Amino acid sequence: MASLLDSYEHQFGGLTAEITTKIAKIPNLSGSEKRSMISSVEKNMDEASELLEQMDLEIREIPSKDRQRFSNRLKSYQVEMTKLEKEFKRSRIAYSDLQHGRSELLGGDDASTSEDQRARLLDNTERLDRTSRRLEQGYAIAVETEQLGADILDNLQDDRRKIERARDRLRETDADLGKSSRILSGMMRRFLPST
Repeated sequence: MASLLDSYEHQFGGLTAEITTKIAKIPNLSGSEKRSMISSVEKNMDEASELLEQMDLEIREIPSKDRQRFSNRLKSYQVEMTKLEKEFKRSRIAYSDLQHGRSELLGGDDASTSEDQRARLLDNTERLDRTSRRLEQGYAIAVETEQLGADILDNLQDDRRKIERARDRLRETDADLGKSSRILSGMMRRFLPST
């Protein structure tokens, strides 16, 4: 399992390096090259997010003594991913601002308006994707929690039955001891000479 996590980490490292390089190129591109680069970065971001989800699932299966160490590494990767998403957004906005400045200098703003709209659409799509992923994760956690709760209730019911059986046995033993005590007292009275 650790080797699988190492493989995921290696893939994630390669993807983030590739994403960083591509993000740096976006402000200097235009037209179809820029659209192609943005599309490529989005694809890489989705792959990186999927890798993080896979790591999270694998970490849940690790024995608890090692889980904290891997969980901390996963958190640092998630922070890195958030930074990359912000840089990606900034690179697109920087490009959009550059286009807007050119447009104003050249006297037209149709290109700027459509670029702004496209950037907003991309942002909204990203936001929806992130929200969908969070909802899916939340649902998975809710299902897992529900199952865990059901297991705990089953265990508690078993424990309750065991305690009730033990209490019944204790009462029977107490009754048996009372009988034994009365029998012994009777025997002692018979054998001891009366004074």
